[in-house]
Amino acid sequence: MKKILVTGCNGQLGRAIQKEYSGCGVEFINTDVQAGEGITPLDITDVDEVLGLMRTARPDVVINCAAHTAVDLCEQQWDNAYRINAIGPRNLSIAASEVGAKLIHVSTDYVFDGNGARPYTEFDAVGPDSAYGKTKLEGEYFVKDFATHYFILRTAWLYGDGKNFIQTMLRLSENHDKITVVNDQLGSPTSAAELARMIHFLEPTDNYGLFHATCEGECSWAAFAQEIFALAGKPTEVIPVTTEEYCKANPNQAKRPAYSVLENYMLKLTTDFRMADWRDALKQYMAQI
Repeated sequence: MKKILVTGCNGQLGRAIQKEYSGCGVEFINTDVQAGEGITPLDITDVDEVLGLMRTARPDVVINCAAHTAVDLCEQQWDNAYRINAIGPRNLSIAASEVGAKLIHVSTDYVFDGNGARPYTEFDAVGPDSAYGKTKLEGEYFVKDFATHYFILRTAWLYGDGKNFIQTMLRLSENHDKITVVNDQLGSPTSAAELARMIHFLEPTDNYGLFHATCEGECSWAAFAQEIFALAGKPTEVIPVTTEEYCKANPNQAKRPAYSVLENYMLKLTTDFRMADWRDALKQYMAQI
């Protein structure tokens, strides 16, 4: 039976992976920083702890869903963000190589500066502006340096079972007739279920390397919110604002990419797998919740 070790198993993607593989005859080794029922505690920033667990469990595949994703907090906690987003993947890469496991590492659109005008491919130059983006990019470099067989998947605007933009909008709509949302940042809302489906597709293959992994299409945060309210039957009005206007009202914000649409170029070149359109994925998610 195939063994898959998942880090950050309590997160949105970690939960989606469990659902995606349900009934597939896979043995999961679920890990997170804190122990729980069926969860092995694992601090990915501790190389000895990582090596110890991997040598004992000897997984066939490691899926790294763990990350410091609080973008604004990363600016204030550089060392902690670097440990989790860079040193963690390094440790997992070293251990995965030692036991002969494949490593699937999840990265982000924030590795780009966001000044582009067309979707970024895997071959476009990176240049992150935020601590989050910089530490995630360092994580990519460590995976390339230390992992023997790896997939790096860059995703964006992820939502699933847990705290996310959709849940925030629906909660705010309960007691707000109008909500201001940024309309000059463009990206591709991506369902954790869709990303888990892509991981399940790539995982058994030897098609290693760097892949972009987002739902098809693009929109602004304001347009995303409008679609959420339309599907939920909410009358809440979305008031579009610029990033500058939003930051004046909400200071100490980390810099976000203005344009971070990713083109799943390698996926389309090397496979027949396609991610769903963001609107279709959102409809499916909204129907489930």
